Amino acid sequence: MDFKVHLSRPDISAAEIDAVCAVLRSPTLSLGPKLDEFEQAFCKYVGRRRAVAVNSGTSGLYLAMKALGIGDGDEVITTPFTFIASATTIMMTGARPVFVDIDPVSLNMDAARIAGAVTERTKAVLPVEVFGNPAGMDAICDAAAVHDLVVVEDSCEGLGSELRGRKVGAFGKVSTFAFYPNKQITTGEGGMILTDDDAVADMCVSLRNQGRGKGGGWLAHERLGYNYRLSDINCALGIVQLSRLEEFVAKRRRVADMYFSRLGDDARLIMPQEPQDSVMSWFVYVVRLADRYTMEQRNTILQKMLGRGVQVSNYFPPVYLQPFMVDAYGWKEGDFPITDAVCRSTMALPFHNNISAGEIDFVCEQLRACLAEVD
Repeated sequence: MDFKVHLSRPDISAAEIDAVCAVLRSPTLSLGPKLDEFEQAFCKYVGRRRAVAVNSGTSGLYLAMKALGIGDGDEVITTPFTFIASATTIMMTGARPVFVDIDPVSLNMDAARIAGAVTERTKAVLPVEVFGNPAGMDAICDAAAVHDLVVVEDSCEGLGSELRGRKVGAFGKVSTFAFYPNKQITTGEGGMILTDDDAVADMCVSLRNQGRGKGGGWLAHERLGYNYRLSDINCALGIVQLSRLEEFVAKRRRVADMYFSRLGDDARLIMPQEPQDSVMSWFVYVVRLADRYTMEQRNTILQKMLGRGVQVSNYFPPVYLQPFMVDAYGWKEGDFPITDAVCRSTMALPFHNNISAGEIDFVCEQLRACLAEVD
């Protein structure tokens, strides 16, 4: 369908195009100087010692856990309200995802529930800054420390956010970012692993490059590895995008503010809230229907909005109720009631750097009309 207003759009300038073309004119398209430059720029921005660029945020999560020794028989505590990769990468290692319910305001993992989910098999906690919201990340790390659990921070939605002066990506022993085109910055496809631990970083470097070791030849493989490399073409794009991040954060805040000014007084909606003592780098803009609405009414509104040319989505359905999850672990609706209630009501509205005030007016007008039709 040819939408009048799209859910997301990347923000690409002539500088990114020139940077990519410069690499294409060079003799080195992969494992070249732009890879190291991108990694170093990321270290400097977040404040970590080591960075390892990979081909997706999913690859980053998986390699981070492999490097930490997470595997068969282990358990990793995570959130049921997230993109699927937060859970499937745990399963890919052979470990089991163990879900705890979320805080109803921030929509992040509820730190107070972590202790009740810990068993003798628990190896790590994998929190997510959902929609870019960093609320509770310090409390989650504190709860993990009580039980001597490593924190794998899924920051794939939070680049540019801060909590009490500490940047997202600086909380976990390992953190990961993603650069799909709907993220704050994009490399087309790509991701980044950050850590202060040299052993973990060195292992990730080896694992992303077919298990090659330091100083070994191209055909010398020390361990089972993968082709999770990020090309210099992608890295060149990422370097320019990262240099514009503050511009992007400001643009996205402008869009969030416009939505709030137009919809914030509508009692039919629950608006997203920016936590105190934080800087929120908005990933998406998700409103929720008031409690009196049903999921069927929400789904009807989504379909009506799509029919009116407004691209919207239900961010997120419960991860634990995906069919293969139910088959694997026997989860059932009601196991995480806060997550269930939130998931029944969410609507992601069109949100990107350069959406216009007129487009936002159109989205809000159509949303109000659709709400009136289901009341």
